[in-house]
Amino acid sequence: MSTRSAVIERTTSESSIRLSLDIDGTGKTDIDTSVPFFNHMMTALGKHSLIDLSISAHGDTDIDVHHTVEDTAIVFGEALRKAMGDKRGIRRFADATVPLDEALAKVVVDISGRPYCVCSGEPEGFEFALIGGHFTGSLVRHVMESIAMHAGICLHVQVLAGRDPHHIAEAEFKALARALRFALEPDPRVDGIPSTKGAL
Repeated sequence: MSTRSAVIERTTSESSIRLSLDIDGTGKTDIDTSVPFFNHMMTALGKHSLIDLSISAHGDTDIDVHHTVEDTAIVFGEALRKAMGDKRGIRRFADATVPLDEALAKVVVDISGRPYCVCSGEPEGFEFALIGGHFTGSLVRHVMESIAMHAGICLHVQVLAGRDPHHIAEAEFKALARALRFALEPDPRVDGIPSTKGAL
């Protein structure tokens, strides 16, 4: 399998982002999004997916962190799509269920080339929770949707249990990480592209 890495730079009037990743890494991360809780989440995503991930992102966080978080998720999705290449030899489908104390999240992915995202189960009011002083619970779903749409993957995220917003969000990100790790792994039994269409 050829090197599966990518570097993406994206600058708009709202943010400036440089992101590099290596799917076949060891989970080494260097994250600076200027949003501390999002740093924590993207560090966990890299660590538990074993994707080496470097992010430098800065934007108009004096207005709101939304633009910087969204744009970082977009760039991560674009880089992931580029690094995956033709997806030859991968497992394609995977799921992971991850606990964090009282919280439990399940993620199922299909590296399908067909972007879709379903998020369910977050408790009432989670979207309004302010985590780490800047990051709202609603941004978790927004990040998942942005990654799915720009990476070209089908992504289902389900919160099975949880009370603490920090724990819920972290379980979701870690479950995504583990599912991506398994779905993107080479499968020695797969010959070519794992699709009856011959393309993903």
